[in-house]
Amino acid sequence: MDLLVDRIKDDMKAAMKSGEKARLGVIRLILSAIKQIEVDERITLDNERTLQVLDKMLKQRRESIRQFADAGRDDLVAIEEAEVLVIQEFLPQPLTDAEVDVMVDEAIATSGAQSVKDMGKVMGLLKAKMQGRADMSIVSGKIKAALAE
Repeated sequence: MDLLVDRIKDDMKAAMKSGEKARLGVIRLILSAIKQIEVDERITLDNERTLQVLDKMLKQRRESIRQFADAGRDDLVAIEEAEVLVIQEFLPQPLTDAEVDVMVDEAIATSGAQSVKDMGKVMGLLKAKMQGRADMSIVSGKIKAALAE
């Protein structure tokens, strides 16, 4: 099984050779975050855990973009957006809105969720399937809307 970390390291070498400094910086941030967890927990990350790290980094960037945009700092928004593009390269193909809607409906049916109180059950079913493929805050909103009907 090919490890995602190996692909990220190969891309780092390619970025070094081609002189892509901005891309190289983002890849180094990714590898640093992975290494930090490996050292702290004395483990080697598998692909699933690596996806969680990338997903978390993506979430941080999206939040930063929102805050910088509110503050009128378009220069910083552009930097964060460029980082998002690099991080997304290592994530699986994102789900379309229609795919997310279908998965949410299926999870609600499977879990037997009746109201917003049952949201945790639905999220539990979807989180692993959607890891790195959908913005979970948007998914959460879709679940709430579906359960509120």
